[in-house]
Formats: sequence, C-alpha cells, structure tokens
Amino acid sequence: MWGTNNGRRALIAAAVLTVGLTACTAGGGTASSPTTLNPTASQPPTTINVWGAFQGREAKIVQASLDALHVKYPWLTATYVPSKTDADIAKAIASGTPPDVVMVQSPDNVAKFCSTGAWQDLTPYLSAAKLDKTKIFPPAALSYTSYQDDQCSLPVLTDAFGLYYNKDLLARAGYTSPPKTYSELSAMAKKLTQRSSDGTIDVAGFVPTLGKMYEINNLYYGKWSDAAWYDSAGKSVVNTDPNWKSLLEWDKSLTDWYGYDNLTRWYAPFADNEWDAGNAFEQGKVAMMMDGEWRTAFFAADGSNVNYGTAPFPVPDNMKSRYGVGMIGGTVAGIPRGAKNGAASWLVLQDLTMNTKTLNALADDLKNVPSTYAALKATTLGQDPKFKVFMDIFQNPNSGFKQLSPQGQADVDLFAQFIAQWQQGKVSDLQQGLDDVAQQIDDLQNVG
Repeated sequence: MWGTNNGRRALIAAAVLTVGLTACTAGGGTASSPTTLNPTASQPPTTINVWGAFQGREAKIVQASLDALHVKYPWLTATYVPSKTDADIAKAIASGTPPDVVMVQSPDNVAKFCSTGAWQDLTPYLSAAKLDKTKIFPPAALSYTSYQDDQCSLPVLTDAFGLYYNKDLLARAGYTSPPKTYSELSAMAKKLTQRSSDGTIDVAGFVPTLGKMYEINNLYYGKWSDAAWYDSAGKSVVNTDPNWKSLLEWDKSLTDWYGYDNLTRWYAPFADNEWDAGNAFEQGKVAMMMDGEWRTAFFAADGSNVNYGTAPFPVPDNMKSRYGVGMIGGTVAGIPRGAKNGAASWLVLQDLTMNTKTLNALADDLKNVPSTYAALKATTLGQDPKFKVFMDIFQNPNSGFKQLSPQGQADVDLFAQFIAQWQQGKVSDLQQGLDDVAQQIDDLQNVG
C-alpha cells in the first residue's frame, strides 16, 4: 500500500507528507456542533468538491456515484477532483482552502490526520444522525479509520491482499493447490522457476523482493507474520519482535537463491507494466504473486486469458492456524478542517461510506471489497470464487492493517529503506540493523 499509481497501489513507499498538518487554518471548523439538514426539503444550490487520488476509469466510476446523489437531491452537486495526493490535501488544509470531502487510497496517514485535527472527528456527525458505527462497519474497517477514539475517517470500500497463482504453471510442475506456508511457498517458487542455459531467469516462481514485484511491499507490513510495530507505550518493537527477524531471514534466503542482480534483470522489462496487459503475471513470467482484489478487474479489462486462481497468502510454518488472514485497508474519506459546508459534506460522505446501493455500485465497477455489513450481505461479487477469497480475508477476525502512527507512513518508509538494503546484501548484522531502524522510528516520534 505504498502510495498510488493509476488510483491503485504503487511499488515503492511514497514520500512522507511534505506539508505540516498542524498549521493553523483560516475558517477553523470542527465537528463539535454539526449542522444538520433535511436533504429532501428545499435547499439552496450547493456544490461539494471531493478530492481523491483516483484517475481515469476509476475517477469516472466515483463521479458516476456522485451524479446519482445529484439525481436524488437535485440541489446538491458533488464534483470529484482526481489525482490529488495526501500532500495536495495537506497543503490545501494548511492554507485554509480545503475541499469539502477528501479521499485517500491508504490508511497510512490516518493517525496523523486524526491527531493533528486536519480531518474532523466524525463522532458528533454520527451521533447527530443516531448512527452506531459498530453496527455498520466491521471492526477491522474501524480499526484503520480511527486513532485513539478519534473517528476522523470512514472506509469507502476496502482492499484485501492475497495470492494469485497461475494454474497452468502449477499443474505442469505437479501442483494441484497453492502453498499455505512460507516453506511451501519457497519450495514451490524454486520448482516453478525456469532459467535459460546461462542462468537468466525466464519465469520466476515467486519473488519476495522489494521493488522486484508489484505489490510485494505489502508483505512487509507484517500482517501475515503477526509482527508488531509498537508496544503499548508507542515504542518500536521491530527489533524485539522475533517475527520480523524470521520474516526477513526467510525473504533473504529466497532472494539470494535467485540472486538480487538476476531478479533486477528479470524484472526490468515488466517494471512499468503493473497496470496494463504487459503485467508479468499476465505474460506468464511469474507463477505466483501477492496482489489485491482489484487485480481481477484489470485482468478482465485486459481480456487476459491467463488461467489463474486466488487464495489467502501463505503464513509462517509455526502459525498455520492463521492461514486465511490478510492485510486489509483501502480508501478512507473524511471532512477536512475548515470545510465550509459541513452539513452537505457529511451528506456526501455518508452516501459514499454507508449507502449500500452506492457502495455496491462502486464495488462492482472498481472490484473492491464492500466495507459495511449491509453491502457485504447485498453484493453479488462473492458469486465469483476468485473474488470471494478476498471477501473472506476481509472478514477474517485476524485480518487488519498495521498499527497506526501519528508520524503517518514515515515508519513504513524507514523500514522499507532498511529492508531494501538487507535484501541487497548491504546489511552484515541483521539484529544490529533492526536495532538501528527501531531507534530511527522512535526518534521520529520522540519516544525514549
């Protein structure tokens, strides 16, 4: 979930927000006394701007849902403004000229939005509307949309990450089912890998290496390994939780088996093709990969004929009971500090996050997992067994996002930089390296 690309996840960690969210803003604006309105009554014409990162086809899909809201309430016009990054949104809030509603593609910065007040606490709006969030949203969705009881965002669909595998390649190698543990994944990856006579990789079985496969970075949020980021005092534990060390040792072993430089050469022709038919998996050049549920839509749009299956991503061998778990966490939306029309903004936000018809229309077109109990029950997406895997992952009680930090994704960025060095063989002492990066993360948060 590092950053965005074409409205979806990119390969490498995006830069930390460059604009301070704690800056004073003109217009103020909190949700302490939300203004309510009767949307079916006569209201003055109102235009609401919704900023988000979706682009192209996906931006049009969001706008179509906003247009449907206009049909329902003719006085209300909601316009989607595409290609807006977290930094764009932060800059607008800091300058006192925020949009009315904001959407971002990942929960990484939710704790920052909440703790700085950059996004308004929505609890007063929920209370005024007599809505019980625990009866609307599954616990996992609420866990990554709030921070320390500040519900400053709500989910707009969600993403779940699992394993995609090429059925034909697995069958040729004698496999009838995908791997369920890391050791099975390694063994199958090696057997499925095809090399030319000079040792060059032709088909990779599975690539665990940062920057050498599209969505693999999400593995290093630690969810499958049950690896923690912080203790109860907010101190980094990436150096003391043994699950991190085990994960990195497993990953380095498989990376070394391929050879880092060999992987670099193999990946180069496909690096820019994550979002088109040149995708390495579509081209039959990788047998298994980590990816999100939306990939099913891209394969369909490309007219791909790859014979694939989906499954939960494997787990450590000593955690077999966790099989079925996954990292989740998709688009989140909120009302920024200083928004000029809170009542109308809330109406739009409520429709995007809680209206079953809206959510299922978006889910059908974007191929994302619905994020409310009602939408999950009503959707027909589960009729596709490939997609149902991701719905099951979302509803697994152990699924979730990483522990949120007021520093946003800065901790993820630091850890990703270290992991990249480790995979390249530039770290001689893993424990010392983990100690160093844990201290750097604590320094970010001034935790002693």
